[in-house]
Parts: sequence; C-alpha cells; structure tokens
Amino acid sequence: MKDFKYLQLLSKSFPAISDASTEIINLEAILNLPKGTEHFLTDIHGEHEAFQHVIKNASGVIRKKVADIFGHTLREAEKRELCTLIYYPEQKLKLIKLREKEIDDWYKMILIRLLKVCENVSSKYTRSKVRKALPREYSYIIQELLHESSNEPNKHDYIQAIISTIVSTGRSEHFIIAICKLIQRLTIDSLHIIGDIYDRGPGAHIIMDILCDYHNVDIQWGNHDLVWMGAAAGSEACMANVVRMSLKYANMSTLEDGYGISLLPLATFAMETYGEDQCNVFKPKSSDIEPARIKQQKMIAQMHKAITIIQFKLEGQLIDRNKEFAMEERRHLHLINYQTGTITIGGKDYILKDTYFPTIDPKNPYLLTSDEQEVVDSLMNYFTNSEKLRKHMRFMYANGSLYLVRNSNLLYHGSVPLNADGSFMKVKIQGTEYSGKKLFDKIDQIARQAYFEEKRPREKRFGQDFIWYLWCGPSSPPFDKDRMTTFERYFLSEKETHKETKGHYYYLKDNQALCELILKEFGIENKHSHIINGHIPVKTAKGESPIKAGGKLLVIDGGYSKAYQPETGIAGFTLIYNSHGLQLVQHQPFESTIKAIEEGDDIISETTVLEFSNKRKLVRDTDIGKVLMNQIEDLTKLLEAYRSGYLKEAGD
Repeated sequence: MKDFKYLQLLSKSFPAISDASTEIINLEAILNLPKGTEHFLTDIHGEHEAFQHVIKNASGVIRKKVADIFGHTLREAEKRELCTLIYYPEQKLKLIKLREKEIDDWYKMILIRLLKVCENVSSKYTRSKVRKALPREYSYIIQELLHESSNEPNKHDYIQAIISTIVSTGRSEHFIIAICKLIQRLTIDSLHIIGDIYDRGPGAHIIMDILCDYHNVDIQWGNHDLVWMGAAAGSEACMANVVRMSLKYANMSTLEDGYGISLLPLATFAMETYGEDQCNVFKPKSSDIEPARIKQQKMIAQMHKAITIIQFKLEGQLIDRNKEFAMEERRHLHLINYQTGTITIGGKDYILKDTYFPTIDPKNPYLLTSDEQEVVDSLMNYFTNSEKLRKHMRFMYANGSLYLVRNSNLLYHGSVPLNADGSFMKVKIQGTEYSGKKLFDKIDQIARQAYFEEKRPREKRFGQDFIWYLWCGPSSPPFDKDRMTTFERYFLSEKETHKETKGHYYYLKDNQALCELILKEFGIENKHSHIINGHIPVKTAKGESPIKAGGKLLVIDGGYSKAYQPETGIAGFTLIYNSHGLQLVQHQPFESTIKAIEEGDDIISETTVLEFSNKRKLVRDTDIGKVLMNQIEDLTKLLEAYRSGYLKEAGD
C-alpha cells in the first residue's frame, strides 16, 4: 500500500478507527467555521502607546461590537466606559473602585455585560480553540458562562449563582481582568507587522515585549528593523547607525532603559573630543527632546556628532571591502578639503556647515582613532551581550522574514527591485545574480547567516555587511532608493544634494498588470489576491489613496510615527481581513494612555470597506484550511488501511 510507513506513524496518534473518525469530524467542523480575523499594521516606529491602544481596541472593532450588542440599552458614556475597561482592565478598575459605593452590585452588572461581548467574539471559534485561549484558573467557569444561555429559565439561576459566587469570594477583579484580556485576544486571530518597529519613537522595546507575548504574530522585516538586527549580530556600522538615530531624535529610552546599553563611554569621549564645539548641526529639534533631557541638549549634540563621524568611517571601510555593493559614491571623508572646509561632489564644490573634525586624519580619513575604536568596542559589547536585545532579535528571526505569503496575500515592507520596463532587476550577490522571489529568498538566508553563523567568520562578516546594505543599499528591497543622503543632510545646505531617488517600483506600482506579475512570481494566482506593504507614507492629507493598481496593491503606511503625521495627515492604518472581506481603518492621532483610561478617550478611526461578500470566507478557504484538508485526506487513507486490513487497530 502506498505511504504504508507514513500511515504506520500516523496510527500511533490515531490507533483506532474511532480515533481517526472523530478527528476527521472535528477537522471538517473547523473547516466550516468563519476564517479568523487578520490585522495588518506597518511602520510603527517605536510609538508604543498608539500601537498598544490599537491592539487593545482591535483597531476599533471592539468599540463597534459593543455598540452593536448593546445598541440603545446603554448610554454612550456607559459603552465608552465598558470599552475602556476591556482595553485597560487593571487601570480602569482602580478608578472605578474609588467611584462606586456599591461595588459588588457593579461587579455583577459589568460581568454580565462582559460575558455578552465575550460570547460574541468567541462565536466564530471552536470550543477547543476558545478553551486553549482561556486563563487556566478560570477555564471551567468561563466555559460554563459562555455556553449556557441566561435566557433559559432553567439556567438563569445557575448563571446568577456563579456570578454571585465570583463576587462573594473576592475574585471579581481577577475574573474581570481575565475576561477583558480574553476579549482582546479573540478579537484578533492573527497579527501581521509589515516592518519598521524600530527607531524614532521611544518604545520599540515595549512593542517587542508585547509581540513576544502575543498569541499569533509574524513580522516582515523593514530596513529599520534590519539595522537593529545587524547591530545585534555584531555589525559595527549598523550599531553606529542605531545609536546615531537614537541621538538624532533625543530618544535614548530604547537603548538605555529597554536594552541596558550604556552610552557613558560615548558621552565621555564626546565631551573630551568636542568639549568646546557647540555642535549646532547635530542638535536635536527641541520638540524631539524628552523634558528630562533638555539640560543635556549640548551633550546629546556632542555625542550625536561623535557617533556620526564614527559611522562615516565604519561605512567607508565596509564599502571599500565590498566592491560588489557599488556604493563608492557614499564615501565622503576623502573628498573633503580640510583646509578650505569644502567638499567636491560630482565635480562641484560645496561649503560644509561644520568643519571641526579633530578625529579625522586627512591622509587616512576612514581610520578610527584608538579612542574611537575603544568606544566602538564598548558599545558593541553592550549590543551583543544584552539579554533583552538578544531575546527580541531571536523573536524577530523566529517569527519574521523578508516576505510572507498568507491566504493569497503577499506581504513585504518596501518593494520588489525592478528595471525601468517593469522587469525584475537582477542583483549580484557574491558573484551570482538573483531577482524576484529568488532574490528575496537569498536575502532572507543571508540575514539569518549574519546572526546565527558561528563556524565561518568570513560568511558571518559578509552577512553583517549585507544587513547594513539592506538598511541603505540602492538595490535593497526594504529600502529601494538610489542612496541614503545622511552625510549631505548633516553637512550641506543645498537641497539638491539631499535628493534620494526612489526605485522604479515606486513609480510603477500603480500598474495592475505589474502587481499581478509580482504576485505570480511569488506563486499567487488568485483574483482576490493582494500585495500589502508599507515603507512609503501615504499622503492622505494631499488626497493620496493607499489603494493602488485597481486594488491589487495596498500601501498601509499611514504614519504611526509622529514625525510622519504632518505628511500623512493621519496617524496610521490598520488593514483588517475578516470572513466578509477587507476593511481599511484610518486612525487619528492618539493623545495618551492616561487620557484613554481616565476620560475614556479612544482613537478615532474611520473604516473603509475595500471588499465585501455576503458569503463568508471559511477556514477551508485559507492556508490553514489547506493544511487541515491534507490532514483529512491522510486520516481517510488511515481509515481505509484499518478497514481493508493493511493495518490493525491497537489492541486487536
């Protein structure tokens, strides 16, 4: 019999006809449930409070469900308070206890309301899946309350007795918190983060903590994520970029508080080297500085300048040893005339805004001084030995990739490198050319090599250098510009030198035929398929739409980062894919978690239905459904083997 050995192995898990039959019945039942709801977010850039709120309120879905369930039976203030309780149960309960005089009566009332919401959000899942999501301490009780209707006269007293006992035994708060977190968990079945968790905002480490504990999440690496991955893998150039950006935005919280990376060696070196230098070019904007750091503004500017010069030296060395990157034009230090304070670029002389370079030897400008090398070694030691950073980066690798194909959608952060005619650009990596999907697969492999390779130092070093290339290289899919004009933006006033030309993908992406070609390249040929990506902020304020190429491409970078919000006019998108179709949720700026808890403020979100079908998409229509159908096919073969006598049931 074909696959006999495999069926023998399968029989160990299903040793009898009854076991195999029961599993087939269970799997068939699951296939006919509505598909779970997927949420897609991108370009969070360290804005942890807004991110956390969007996750807690499920991009406004919970608020809508509360409105639908209770309608006019609750006042708006009551619905708002119920929502806030679901989002922030621990904090909200403290405030309510101070207000409510008859707290036990309030507990009983709110438990009934929460159970109605929980029953609604759990209705599309099997009891088994809901049971696995339940807190162990209250699993049995919650199951009883969810699956017994209080409208039945015979059950009303039973349910009331359970609720009264929860209150009388002093477990109300714990139970309420458990129910609220269960509602949050069941409302979002899976979460897709399409790149750029890091940089700009203060709480990337907090976002990563949330994701590490999340029940079902994947990440498509953005260039800002990759530069952190490179730093953690041991790339000095990536490390210098990470530190520079933290200082540029006067945001050291993620480095110091999140990962325990001390900037003291850099601060000491900067004050000794640039003590009399005002470093005006390197001062962060006053609006960027945390109030506690206002007095440190000069020191931050000095540190900023020190690490920037170190970065340019390290990048110059990296570019020189990787001729294949073809980035020689990004080496600037040897082009400076240190006597006249000018630089020659493209045959034209420019006056530098800052000409104080005490650590640069004009004869060997890319050589680190011994003090600079000491700073680099110290910082690298912190990066590669931070337990928290190691945990987060391993999670990034384990749950992340350069791209993902899921349920006929293709997810990636930036672009697919293209030629001007829309054909796939060939990118040479270590002498071999790659394009399209093969390029993505090769890059994914090298990014992992950079972190995990231990036996081959040359391959590891190349991987580290290549991650830096992915951060800012001209043919990098997560970046896709001809250059990153970091030097020019610091040292030159002429805007012409700041220009970064986007890749051909940016100009061709609104072509439906091209998007269909890209989808086909990644093995997707489905009329309901989409490309979902971020990286390029959508200027909604100027009338730009995130919907491109006749709906085939959805660019969902709406500006979670405050730095981008003047450009986008909003504060982020969430794409929601549920059993009825696709919805795009557009968020307004989030003020603060404290205001949300105390005043019931929610993110104002506007939902646009992109695709809708009265015929609900079922689990059988998803990637998980395909896996389950394959399992059913195997189990059916096992049944045949039992019944035809090829295999005997256990105990026979």
